[in-house]
Amino acid sequence: MPTPFVNEPLSNFGDPAVAAKMQHAIDEVRAELGRDYPLVIDGEKIKTNATIASLDPSNPGAIVGRVSEGSREHAERAMNAALARFQTWQHVAPEERASYLFKAAKTIRDRKFYYAAILVFEVGKSWAEADADVAETIDFLEFYGREALRYASEQPVTKIDGEDNALVYIPLGVGAVIPPWNFPMAIMAGMTTAAIVTGNTVVLKPSSDSPVIAAKFVDLLHEVGLPGGVVNFVPGGGGEVGGYLVSHPKTRFIAFTGSKEVGLHINQEAATPRKGQIWIKRAVLEMGGKDSIVVDDDVDLDEAVKGVVASAFGFQGQKCSACSRAIVHDKVYDAFVSRLVPLVNAIKQGPPAESKDNYMGPVVNEKAANDILGYIETGKAEGKLLAGGMRAAGEGYFIQPTVFGDIPPDATISQEEIFGPVLALIRAKDFDDALKIANNTEFGLTGAVYSNNRDHLERARREFHVGNLYFNRKCTGAMVGVHPFGGFNMSGTDSKAGGRDYLLLFMQAKAMSEKIR
Repeated sequence: MPTPFVNEPLSNFGDPAVAAKMQHAIDEVRAELGRDYPLVIDGEKIKTNATIASLDPSNPGAIVGRVSEGSREHAERAMNAALARFQTWQHVAPEERASYLFKAAKTIRDRKFYYAAILVFEVGKSWAEADADVAETIDFLEFYGREALRYASEQPVTKIDGEDNALVYIPLGVGAVIPPWNFPMAIMAGMTTAAIVTGNTVVLKPSSDSPVIAAKFVDLLHEVGLPGGVVNFVPGGGGEVGGYLVSHPKTRFIAFTGSKEVGLHINQEAATPRKGQIWIKRAVLEMGGKDSIVVDDDVDLDEAVKGVVASAFGFQGQKCSACSRAIVHDKVYDAFVSRLVPLVNAIKQGPPAESKDNYMGPVVNEKAANDILGYIETGKAEGKLLAGGMRAAGEGYFIQPTVFGDIPPDATISQEEIFGPVLALIRAKDFDDALKIANNTEFGLTGAVYSNNRDHLERARREFHVGNLYFNRKCTGAMVGVHPFGGFNMSGTDSKAGGRDYLLLFMQAKAMSEKIR
């Protein structure tokens, strides 16, 4: 049996030796930019004439890699390969299936900086954010491997005289895994391996903004011996490949992380049976957020300011868990603003590959930049611009960290997910008002409360309606096993990734009873 699960430690880039290793990895990945990556179907690498160019958002003229673009025909071929492999993979011993995850985790641990460097180039993560993404990947593999063994062990059922009773968990079938670009290694790997370790097979369609890291991960799985056809890699357009897989009658489940709009569309399509379909498809949906940090009047103000800044501007606010609203008690609002704005203005921004000190990099692409700038213009009409408010210098998609003050609770930038470095400050009359505002959106993913008032913290436990709630700390940075992650309402199906319930989403329970003669 494996040792008890522990989280992968984060790297200390303040140590010159560690920073040198990361710099070496950045140089190594820079030398690989522009390489071609094929589809992988049934273990076979397939190059296509059409490709997806993955661009460095810090320097869009630089191509991180060209990934073969799949068609519906490729998606169908991948589905058939996954169906055929499922016939044998579902019967592979759980210990063997888990062993592939453990071997992959060890290999990633040995190459941790290399994978982090890819994330620096492909999606503009800072060194620390990229390192955390890779560490979370390792955690998912280690945690889900152990969880698969737990579910494979004897399950507790009530015993009765005259019968031998048992409950076992069996896999669902073939799944479509559609991950996002913002945690392009951790979430992609987590959803994929949760599916396969429980005996399912997968067609993986990565985000077109981050297909290179997905290609590297699929190569790694086959390097550690995973049989062909268990994971089939088919990048492509959302409609051409993703939509085809979602509506396919042989698709048994869809695991998706992304926007509310796409998630709702997938849910609707999955609920519509197609000719030849004999099951209700299962949809595992992790969607958006409009996350709030409440700052009470009885509070360590400096800690609250630091927590809000880290939650709002880490990875340029491109996290579904990011703090996009700080709801501040009127008694401390002005003091909070006076401490927050200088800290925001001091954030160092620039290409992450150039320095470990560049805390904020670019947003992911030109469309995202334009959408965020549109929200910033809306914010200028809805409140007072306190910091930022425009594109930042540089060749890439850089946007200044932006703060708006005195935003009404029902304003556009207070209600809609921006997914960028934009923070709205909302003034609350008292703690009752703050809680009411915190619950006034259609989302329910993360939230935090900074307060020294125990009664207020206990009220928040009961009344703050989010899937992940934090006290006197930031609202980002959920850790596998520690903070099972998933939200309420329009934030998704509360899947609780990295928790003890997650693998249940990829299995079904079978009860068996035998009369004892």
